[in-house]
Amino acid sequence: MASMNPGQIAYFEGEYVPIADAKLSILTHAFNYGTGIFEGIRGYYNKDEDNILIFRLQEHIDRLVRNCNVMCMDIDESPEQLTEICIELVKKSGFREDVYIRPIIYKSEHSLGPKLNGIETKFCCWTMALGDYVDVDKGLNVAVSSWRRLGDNAIPSRVKATGSYINSALARSESCQNGFDEAIMLREDGTVAEGSAMNLFMVLDGKLITPPPTSDILVGITRNTVMQIAADELGIEVIERPISRTELYVCDELFFTGTGAQVAPVRSVDNRLVGDGNPGAISKQLQDAYFDIVQGKNPKYRDWCAPVF
Repeated sequence: MASMNPGQIAYFEGEYVPIADAKLSILTHAFNYGTGIFEGIRGYYNKDEDNILIFRLQEHIDRLVRNCNVMCMDIDESPEQLTEICIELVKKSGFREDVYIRPIIYKSEHSLGPKLNGIETKFCCWTMALGDYVDVDKGLNVAVSSWRRLGDNAIPSRVKATGSYINSALARSESCQNGFDEAIMLREDGTVAEGSAMNLFMVLDGKLITPPPTSDILVGITRNTVMQIAADELGIEVIERPISRTELYVCDELFFTGTGAQVAPVRSVDNRLVGDGNPGAISKQLQDAYFDIVQGKNPKYRDWCAPVF
């Protein structure tokens, strides 16, 4: 797990305050019922420019605002202000390294009852220094979890609700307790959804295959990035379709994507090697292209990188 090295300043209740002062009451609705939504956003330090480049910030803020509609949320800050707050917090952090940004919209009212409509909502945000969340070099040993991914008609994964991450925590804890690095979660119908907190891609016969948005997944921004890189830069056909569990055992390559995971190859599933057990050629090409883009080294995609300074 990533160790915590938070920035000194947070945005809380409409102000920039010392991180130690950004505190919630135990009466807070979001604390009692998990009624918050969030984004995980990365900023990459470009040493040559002495700048931190926040990757696809606008897309993350757009997804956060859209998800407010699902959760009956309305906040004072505009999308433009949310963007400015994220940039300002990284400025105030003083970090000259890769960072993680966590904007959260939450039900802030001190009231009893698990409902969404008519409950006061507020926005807060914090930052921390963050390197690799999982190993992105040697490949991960993963297991299919006994815990099923939540369905869209129960607690939708697309929303990134704070309470829904109990589902992820159960799956990841089970895999770690059993000696694996990560978990792959299935849907109630037995098809593949995603990792505990990341999307999944499979390479089979030279094609890139991933579960569709209707497969109880987070519709990931890194997922979208990798799909575009594969199609536009590598000329690889990308297919969104259901994936069966046993396909994980017979595919040529497998990898996770996500803000935390970045592009992380999978070495084995349920103690069965994927390919020859080493990161595959396509996985490596996509990973290299991804890191060039997020670090601002590919001018074609520079508009995806918001400079902080």
